[in-house]
Amino acid sequence: MNSGGHSEATSPPGLELAPFRGLRYDPERVGSLAAVTSPPYDVVVRPDGLHHLQDADPYNIVRLILPQAPTPSARTEQANDTLRRWLAEGVLTADPEPGLYVYEQCDGNGMLQRGIIGALRLSAPAEGVVLPHEDVMPHVVAERAALMRATSANLEPLLLTYRGDGAAAVTTSVVERTAGEPPLLATKTEDGFRHRLWALTDPTDIERVRADLATQQALIADGHHRWATYRRLRAEHPSPSPWDYGLVLLVDTARYPLRVRAIHRLLHNLPVADAVAALHGLFRVRRLDAELPEALEVLADAACAGNAFLLAGDGAFHLVDRPDPDLLARTVPADRPAAWRTLDATVLHATLLDHVWRVPEDSPAHIAYIHDTTATVRKAERDGGTAVLMHPVREEVVRDLARQGVTMPRKSTSFGPKPASGLVLRALDL
Repeated sequence: MNSGGHSEATSPPGLELAPFRGLRYDPERVGSLAAVTSPPYDVVVRPDGLHHLQDADPYNIVRLILPQAPTPSARTEQANDTLRRWLAEGVLTADPEPGLYVYEQCDGNGMLQRGIIGALRLSAPAEGVVLPHEDVMPHVVAERAALMRATSANLEPLLLTYRGDGAAAVTTSVVERTAGEPPLLATKTEDGFRHRLWALTDPTDIERVRADLATQQALIADGHHRWATYRRLRAEHPSPSPWDYGLVLLVDTARYPLRVRAIHRLLHNLPVADAVAALHGLFRVRRLDAELPEALEVLADAACAGNAFLLAGDGAFHLVDRPDPDLLARTVPADRPAAWRTLDATVLHATLLDHVWRVPEDSPAHIAYIHDTTATVRKAERDGGTAVLMHPVREEVVRDLARQGVTMPRKSTSFGPKPASGLVLRALDL
């Protein structure tokens, strides 16, 4: 990859996606490709999911993206040692020539997603056309940065979306034509998703994609912490260098719409009884005699009328809605758009966490952010904490706020399906 072939003055006004030599597992050296993949690092539910993935195969990618050791420095050193050993053993090998990669996921139930993986130029003006929509936690960015520095690698792509012309778009036409050819790899993971990957190395196709994306603006669907990490590491290294680029998956949601799901909260040190008691006179609280699917339907109905949450952890579900307007006026910042002030995540963080329950939102000892609904409830019941279940926000709201430069509270959304980690990596020292 030519990491220094463009000056700031001649960079295109939009996205610049560059080919790279992908680092991939040798299928002859691992049990199966499915066994070495993982969800993105922040989706793995610790410790259950982590141990399950580690046991699936000695070369599972979690040993790189979530190394286990007593100290932060030992974890990053372990990840680097593991990566170098796998390279030396031929477990991971670099593709012979640079390319972009077409990636497909499907679940057999009508969900089909295709996109293109490449190295995205991070320097201005790209930073102005890649739109974050969530705040990040500094300690997570520091952790991810330490891991990338130690390994000199982008271990998993972040997920970006853009709105092309659907099936008529140049990039989408290249993606769909490529998907009709035999893939580099094909595997099915235990969640039922099938994954296929193709290398796009033809210079004409790469140039067509480059020109098409040069006019596009992208929304970060998943990977805000990785994006912040890319930018931090780029600032640390003199340009031009491989750190001017970061690994991304770009999906045209005009052709392949994503699902938007909520990310739930687990409050470790707050029993449900205490959480409910603190809401007296501030929110309406109703106990539901229902199973999880029915309780989520009640939450969805309540969310249509205003802010609503489900609390769980004591064997029941408690619908929390109808906040006191005076309470919201006192606790929600008034200097943001109405669409931001009325978000469930805004009310949760500004009103419930900060004011009512006094739970520090950036302390892993007090709060966890979990994608899986059932896992959140089970952990709360097992640990004696409170699960706060959220209703997902619409993609149009996310995109509109991002275009206004307004970031949502951290972990407000979960776009999916997310790319599997472990199918293609980017080594910066190739």
